Amino acid sequence: MTSGTSGAGSTETSGSGDIARTLELLWDTGHRPSRGPKPTLTLDRIVEAAVQVADAEGLDGLSMRRVAAELGTGTMSLYRYVPGKGELLDLMLDRVQRRSDNPSDLGDGGWRAALEAVGRTTLALYRRHPWLIHVNNARPVLGPSAVDGMEKILTRIRPMGLTDPELVSAVIMIDGYVVGAARTQLYEREAEHRTGLTDAEFWQAQVPVLEKAMASGRYPVMASLSEDSFGSDFDHFEFGLQRILDGLEVLVERRARSAP
Repeated sequence: MTSGTSGAGSTETSGSGDIARTLELLWDTGHRPSRGPKPTLTLDRIVEAAVQVADAEGLDGLSMRRVAAELGTGTMSLYRYVPGKGELLDLMLDRVQRRSDNPSDLGDGGWRAALEAVGRTTLALYRRHPWLIHVNNARPVLGPSAVDGMEKILTRIRPMGLTDPELVSAVIMIDGYVVGAARTQLYEREAEHRTGLTDAEFWQAQVPVLEKAMASGRYPVMASLSEDSFGSDFDHFEFGLQRILDGLEVLVERRARSAP
């Protein structure tokens, strides 16, 4: 399986492991032995290997045994560093959320450029790690990468002049939109992989029936649409993202006018 088509059958849930232990590992607050032989592995290497396995084989292929094989070690040796797959998944989620320290990565302008950049980089994140779409992340265990990323974003958009809950909601709004778009794109690739039909071939197979339906007169609006209405050249993701930002801009301007 390729990274673009793997993991369709699995759904995992963040926070499904020992939350206290996961937080210790994320924030490096656990006890460290001061003596003894130097560990042959590191938690960082384990998490990186787990991400590589998930990228290549999806969540179906992710297991402690598989990660151990990737590292060339025994499965039991991994349990010295991480209790199990649930905790490992939360470490993986925080790892892939690491944001660059380059301020220009959040755009060169104000709040709109920042949210625009968040939308595009988040979509790119799901494309790099397709298994993310199969993780129920409704209750994330917050690690340093997630908190640092949110700090950077909120710092840039605070001048919007919205209340704190509204600022958080703006970020959630963008994230929710991106997740929907990413899921659609991933499912399209998975459908092509499973059926062996390209997107163009799939729709072309329906043309004869649809042409008769349009000629029947029962669907006048559909029949009147231009030939490029459903073409691949139109960027539906970018169109939707800009409309969300337009709506936020209306709210920001309204708040600015009503401010004392």
